[in-house]
Amino acid sequence: MAKLRHIAISTEDPEQTAAWYKEAFGLVEVGRSPAGVYLSDGDINFAVLRLPATDDPTRIHRGVHHFGFVVEDVEATYRKLEEMGARRLPDVPLGGQYFEAKWLGPDQQCIDVGEHGWVGAKGLGDIAAAAHP
Repeated sequence: MAKLRHIAISTEDPEQTAAWYKEAFGLVEVGRSPAGVYLSDGDINFAVLRLPATDDPTRIHRGVHHFGFVVEDVEATYRKLEEMGARRLPDVPLGGQYFEAKWLGPDQQCIDVGEHGWVGAKGLGDIAAAAHP
């Protein structure tokens, strides 16, 4: 089973919004990118980013932007998504590496799919180890 491990919101001011989530919920900062701040609760990577709107790049998107699943077999997942009519989006380089592939789901929602997960998020190995101490 795939595990939800990444949620990204977009806001005008990632610094201010991230500070609010850290204070309100005790989230911990685990990384930064040119687009914003990565927070975590120890299980899920919560990205607070400043991203342009798809329909108007001069405007900043506000609200949930995308979410991501960590999977055991990315190639099998890619095939299944294609069979189900999902469309793969262009890869976005992250620090010279690709951490996930981006797909458009049934409601044109962007979905990240990766096998290594995101900074501050538990991977599939962490889940298996916790289940079998």
